[in-house]
Amino acid sequence: MSPASPAAPVSPAAFRALIGRWATGVSVVTSHDGAVDAGLTVNALLSVALEPPSLLVSLQREVDTLPVLRRSGTFGVSVLAAGQRPLSDRFARPVPSEEKFRGVPFHRGSTGAALLDGALAELECRVVSTTSVFDHVLVVGEVVRMAEGPDGAPLVFFHGSYAEAEAPDRLRLTRRTG
Repeated sequence: MSPASPAAPVSPAAFRALIGRWATGVSVVTSHDGAVDAGLTVNALLSVALEPPSLLVSLQREVDTLPVLRRSGTFGVSVLAAGQRPLSDRFARPVPSEEKFRGVPFHRGSTGAALLDGALAELECRVVSTTSVFDHVLVVGEVVRMAEGPDGAPLVFFHGSYAEAEAPDRLRLTRRTG
C-alpha cells in the first residue's frame, strides 16, 4: 500500500470508494412526531459510551428524517438481519416517508418510534446533542430502551454490495443490481 501525497486533494468519489472497504452493519433509523413517521437506512452508527449507553448516528443534513428527529428529541434504531435487504433498499430510497412505511411490519417503541419487525436488535434513544459537520449532522443519543430480536445473521455492507452470512464464520458477497 503506497501512502497518498499529503498535498493531493481527496475527491469525494475516491473517498467513497476507499471507505467502502470498511464493512459495516446496516440499520434503519426512525423517528416519530405527532402523526409523522420518518426513517432512513444508515450504516454510520457508532457506540459512543457504555455509561450511559449511547449511540451516534451520522445523517445527511437534507434528509427528511432529521427535522422529525429534532422535533421529537428521540429516535429508534432497527439493526437489520440478512433477510431484510429489501427493507434496507426501501428506506434508502429518496421517497416520501409515508411510502417507505407503507406495508412494512413494525411496532411502536416507548418513544413512539417505528421499530421494524424481525430486526436483530432495536434501540431507542433520547437525543443528547446534535453537531453539524460539513454536509452531515452527528446525532448522539442516550439509549433509553433496547431489546434483542430473533437470533440470526446480520445484514452487512461492504465495497458497495451487501454481504450475507453463510455460516457464523463466513460471509458471502452479493452484488447490488439496479
